Amino acid sequence: MANREHLALLKAGAVTWTEWRKKNPQIEPDLSAANLQGYNLRGANLQGVNLSRVDLSNALLVRANLSGADLSSANLYKANLIEANLSAANFSIANLSGATLTQADLSYANLIGANLSEANLKDAAIAYANLIGTDLSKANLKGADLACAKLCRANLCFANLMEANLSEADLARANLYEAEVIAAYLYKTHLYKANLSYAHFGGAYLSKANLSEADLSKANLRWTNLNGANLAGANLKGANFTGAKIRRANFTDANLHQTIMPD
Repeated sequence: MANREHLALLKAGAVTWTEWRKKNPQIEPDLSAANLQGYNLRGANLQGVNLSRVDLSNALLVRANLSGADLSSANLYKANLIEANLSAANFSIANLSGATLTQADLSYANLIGANLSEANLKDAAIAYANLIGTDLSKANLKGADLACAKLCRANLCFANLMEANLSEADLARANLYEAEVIAAYLYKTHLYKANLSYAHFGGAYLSKANLSEADLSKANLRWTNLNGANLAGANLKGANFTGAKIRRANFTDANLHQTIMPD
């Protein structure tokens, strides 16, 4: 449970809280399981704070510093985290559905099993973050930086990944059914056994990507760059490769039934 003194200081206002933190840098505040629903914590210094199981639903956390904070199992439903610093924070099994995280820094964050469905992560920095098994269905990740992120078994169906950077990210067995991946950068991205059926990859860069045994049935791969990509054993039934670059791509044992290949 939350430390009563720490909670009282936070509720006393931003000035009181900030001054107390400056004077007591050695103290790690404990706000665990506190009810902060709808609170205005804009720009608050919550770095390294224990916020596990806290209720921050609909809270205002614009430009707040939550780097290294523990938000495991926290409720951040529809919270406003625009430009917040969330680097290396722990969001495991947290509820961030419908949250606004545009231009937030989530690099190196732990988001294992978190719910980010319908969250707005446009232009967010998520490089090297751990999103194993995370629910990102219908999330807006347009222009987000997900380089080297761990996304295996993540749910990205109907997500917007347009112009996102997914270079060297691990999306093994991830679900990208009907996702928008137009003009995204997927250099050396690992998509082994991923569900990419009906996904839209128009103009995406997939050079040297590993798509072995992936399901690309009915996927739109028009004008993509697949030079050196590994599509061995992939299901390409009904996929459209019109205008795609496939130099040195590996199609060994791939299902090419009704596939539209480049001229």
